[in-house]
Amino acid sequence: MKRLLTILLSVIAAGTMATTIATAAGDYPTRDIKHIMPWGAGGGTDTVMRSFINNLENSIGASIYTVNIAGAKSGQGISALMKSKPDGYTIGSLTYDSIITVPYFGLIPEYSMDKLDFICTVTEHPTVIAVSSKAPWDTLEELVADARKNPGSIAVSNVGLGGVWHLPAVDFEMKANISLNHIPFPGGSAEQREALLKNEVPVACISIGAIFPALKSGHAKLLGIMSEKPLEEYPDVPTFKEKGYDVVWGSMRIVAVPAGTPAQIREKLEAACGKTAQDKKWKEWLAESGGGGWIWMNAEETNRLVSSMQKKVFSMLDSLVEQGVVEK
Repeated sequence: MKRLLTILLSVIAAGTMATTIATAAGDYPTRDIKHIMPWGAGGGTDTVMRSFINNLENSIGASIYTVNIAGAKSGQGISALMKSKPDGYTIGSLTYDSIITVPYFGLIPEYSMDKLDFICTVTEHPTVIAVSSKAPWDTLEELVADARKNPGSIAVSNVGLGGVWHLPAVDFEMKANISLNHIPFPGGSAEQREALLKNEVPVACISIGAIFPALKSGHAKLLGIMSEKPLEEYPDVPTFKEKGYDVVWGSMRIVAVPAGTPAQIREKLEAACGKTAQDKKWKEWLAESGGGGWIWMNAEETNRLVSSMQKKVFSMLDSLVEQGVVEK
């Protein structure tokens, strides 16, 4: 009898909790929302996503405050997001490293994409090959020809072996049948850009957003863009595909919540993010800041994007580990 009473009380409690959650989801949001930024304050992703979040406040009807939790290539912040209460009051921004580098290299224990529900993707920024404005190459063909004449002599920077800008350069090597000298700058793309402008490293494999200030000032030039189609801002710069190299790489910025967040709340967030993404002011700001190309992908499309990227990149990383190029 005692055991039956305990079971009955548990069922009642569970039902009450479910009703409470459903009611809360219907009223959502009723208080401030926390946004976890897994990179340092003032960086490219921090700047861009703070702008998006500021615009999102109007669409969602609540104040959103950002908390920076940096470390482990975004792993620390996203791990905190995964452990947060799935009630819609904690959201976070993910980048390439969040879905590739951190899980593949096991930078954070028990880190898994299964612990997140994706809401949307709001920017994409293709990888580019950039050189100083004083560099001897004006085209991708000239760089390839020089690399073939002098195997391993041309240095190209990245932000870490096996990372977001190293793999595209390796893919380029394989597709173009050349050999480059890869120089990592673990401190980030700002160091890459500075090394390029000081002519310490002649070539940078970098994001379009990170090199944008140098392009705008005229201190750097683009030789090729690793996107499916040319960028509107740089219509004269060819894609690698146009030059015969099937090399398509880039990063993105994704909004996510802890797994288990009620569907009704996720749908409200997705709709609000969609409204924000389509806002003219946001699009104009993004284009002027060079913070990344505008894109809108809903939750379903984002899930497909993450799955396809992991399949492609994990396979490549496995090969590089076997070759001894990258340590896991």
